[in-house]
Amino acid sequence: MRTRAALLCAAAAAAVLAGSVTAVPAQAARPAGLSWKKCGTGDYPRLQCASLKVPLDHARPSGRQITLALSRVPHTARTSQGPLLVNPGGPGGSGLTLAGFVASELPKSVAARYDVIGFDPRGVGRSRPALDCVPGHFTPVRPVSVPATPALERANLDRARSFAAACGRRYADLLPYLDTVSAAKDLDAVRRALGASRISYLGYSYGTYLGAVYAKLFPKRVHRLVLDSIVDPTGVWYRDNLGQDYAFDDRHRALMAWIARYDTTYRLGRDPERIGARWYAMRTALAKKPARGEVGAAELEDTFMPGAYFNGYWPYLAEAFAAYVHRKDTGPLVKAYRDIAAVDASGDNGYSVYTAVQCRDAPWPRDWNRWRADGWDMHAKAPMMAWNNAWYNAPCAFWPTGPRRQVDIANKALPPALLFQATDDAATPYAGGVTVHRLLARSSLVVEEGGGNHGITLSGNACLDKHLAAYLGSGRVPRGAGPADAVCAKSPDPKPVKGRSASTASRGSTLHGLLGFRP
Repeated sequence: MRTRAALLCAAAAAAVLAGSVTAVPAQAARPAGLSWKKCGTGDYPRLQCASLKVPLDHARPSGRQITLALSRVPHTARTSQGPLLVNPGGPGGSGLTLAGFVASELPKSVAARYDVIGFDPRGVGRSRPALDCVPGHFTPVRPVSVPATPALERANLDRARSFAAACGRRYADLLPYLDTVSAAKDLDAVRRALGASRISYLGYSYGTYLGAVYAKLFPKRVHRLVLDSIVDPTGVWYRDNLGQDYAFDDRHRALMAWIARYDTTYRLGRDPERIGARWYAMRTALAKKPARGEVGAAELEDTFMPGAYFNGYWPYLAEAFAAYVHRKDTGPLVKAYRDIAAVDASGDNGYSVYTAVQCRDAPWPRDWNRWRADGWDMHAKAPMMAWNNAWYNAPCAFWPTGPRRQVDIANKALPPALLFQATDDAATPYAGGVTVHRLLARSSLVVEEGGGNHGITLSGNACLDKHLAAYLGSGRVPRGAGPADAVCAKSPDPKPVKGRSASTASRGSTLHGLLGFRP
């Protein structure tokens, strides 16, 4: 569906040739030391912040410099295992607060032995320069996603073309260097600035791809590697987005089935298929008359998509759905859109970096006829998000900067890595975890059987967190005979909730609020 980018550095170049990456030992001079200052919040008072200059173009280490924003929770134990870099995904997600979250949620005995390091990748958040190609690009009401008429297709195509053109005009000097390989080289600059011979890394969603690329470039610099909710590196990024369409449709139908189980609460029926038909009828009605001039069909899709990432939103989405059906009350629906709609997770900056990185990382079809054919094919099989997703990524059909070659992340030089994957994850479908398990020699895969949430460690599942703590603490990984080395039961589904804001769900699972949406 969507995906995001990240960071890394070294004046030792890594050649991306014939679809593979050749690792070269980092020999560049160590960057200047970091000056850490207190920047803690009420939730994470121990956070410290710093900034680091890195080359815009790592092939020209003495050329133009850009600035990365960093955060840290320092270790407290007498001996340290070094830095643990954390990334929430995207591309486009800010990781500064994630450092505080990870340090507070890991067992104290484990967190105490790491300097937990967060960062805003190049172009993101507090790093400078930060991208914003078209402020207000997602201001409602947008054109209806499903292009049932030539006029709707033209309206959506115009938005995609104009976004790509605006990025090219405003950031022509930056776009060639906004990609995962450049971001990965930034990470090694962070390592050197920290004075560490090796780093550990915990990445979620797109952050798993960033971590895998870093490991390919710098395998000898990896101490521990944790990848949670794993991008399929063989499909970046066009095929991966098509694969998401099926998975998001499955999760949407899982929500309809959950609503059917609680018919006494929501009174929408006991047949998931009929409930789904009522949802599509609501979408059709909102296409004609947006709720309070704010939530049209596209915004409805944005509102329900987060439910595929995190089922803690299901009670609030179901309540808004029922209010609309039974009373034509649009208030709860508009509130849900404002509280949890996917586009709000990263804002204009996040989307700008998302497109810049994904469009640069790998080839995309440049012929709109291919997109149109695939869009209608996917819509016939997975109608909930197929066209919404296509338009989200459509600027890549017109992107002003050509693509890099795709990275082959296969790696036999790493220490054992630990992978986590839910079987019903929509944003990064299960097959991606199995593929990366095969490509990373000596890795171990921990599966949440039946789980559909995205970002599954440090979210309340004790079985998963036990494996994470053991690995970060001692390097111990489970070993099994099948595709999975260990299997954990899924976390329980939510119960209906009445009378609270949908934003309560984010506070109930802080991680999902930090991860945002669009892998």
